Amino acid sequence: MTRRIHILGIGTAVPAASMTQDTAAALANGFGCFNAKQQRLMKVLYRRAGVKERASVLLNPSEARSTGSRQNFFPDARNRKDRGPTTRERLKRYMQEAPPLAAASAIRALEDAQLPPAAITHVVTVSCTGFMAPGVDIRLSKLLGLRPDVERTNVGFMGCHGALNGLRVATALASSQAGARVLLCAVELCSLHVRYGWDEEGLVANALFADGAAACIVGAPSAVGAASSRSADALRVRGTGAFIIPDSEAMMSWQIGNHGFEMRLDASVPSLIANHLRPWLVRWLASNGLTLGTVGSWALHPGGPRILAGVLSGLGLPERSADISRAVLAEHGNMSSPTVLFILERFRRLGAPRPYVSLAFGPGLAAEAALIE
Repeated sequence: MTRRIHILGIGTAVPAASMTQDTAAALANGFGCFNAKQQRLMKVLYRRAGVKERASVLLNPSEARSTGSRQNFFPDARNRKDRGPTTRERLKRYMQEAPPLAAASAIRALEDAQLPPAAITHVVTVSCTGFMAPGVDIRLSKLLGLRPDVERTNVGFMGCHGALNGLRVATALASSQAGARVLLCAVELCSLHVRYGWDEEGLVANALFADGAAACIVGAPSAVGAASSRSADALRVRGTGAFIIPDSEAMMSWQIGNHGFEMRLDASVPSLIANHLRPWLVRWLASNGLTLGTVGSWALHPGGPRILAGVLSGLGLPERSADISRAVLAEHGNMSSPTVLFILERFRRLGAPRPYVSLAFGPGLAAEAALIE
């Protein structure tokens, strides 16, 4: 029997300290601006990123908005050939910071679903900004006090659409076992991978990305006791889909370098999305009995203003379709995989028209989608 699977609770978390985009631009001067012209160009790039505020685990909460020392992890590289901390040093910081941030979002999701930690039968973790073993899944289980027999799955290195990959896994697990309660948690510390030097692709990433975590509880309402009384708020996961744009492997990548993870984001990505997304999405929606016009709200991952523009153009959607995505980008930056869950949480809170279609993009070049009602 196919079970109707819902998102029964959602929780989000960001680091305690945040900074304005102007402060971020000022900090970035030390990572690769070597003359006044470069500094002016960088300010323009940061201004056009659509970000107003973003949080980082590297910021000192008491000094994040001051003109003094706001972080001490990345040394100033001006007039030197320093490329910043090694990947080993960055991943050591990931080990320290990622589990507690993930736990903060998971606690909120459990509270939202009105479930105790002992009710969780499965954990699905998502991250592309760090590796360690034991991983976030083990440390999250310990921090939350989950049962020792909780079943764990890690979705790693999928990029910005990782939470939708994780949602597919969580939905399958919840469907396969009566009474399953699956905790899906995505955590990313993008600020650990600041790129040094005057490199356009690196500068774009520096201007956009931030830290955050988001979690949700996935299961059948009839199996979760008190949460079933909140069925009017629960979001049903009706289906997921995926599409790889042909011959696009070189257009977006996320590689492990000696000094952090390195993103390649070709300038043609927005036009590739605009040109290739619609035919596949129309077919996928039709297989679910929908058309572009019958989608109530679009939870579009804000990879950046040009990515959003490419989606809107390719699908022929009005500008207002991306209002919430732009708002989340402005308030938090691009947090990679957790970002779509921030958008879904806001949709539910605001009572946005259903059904929702969530779309996100990652290396491949690949699109992932989820239909939620």
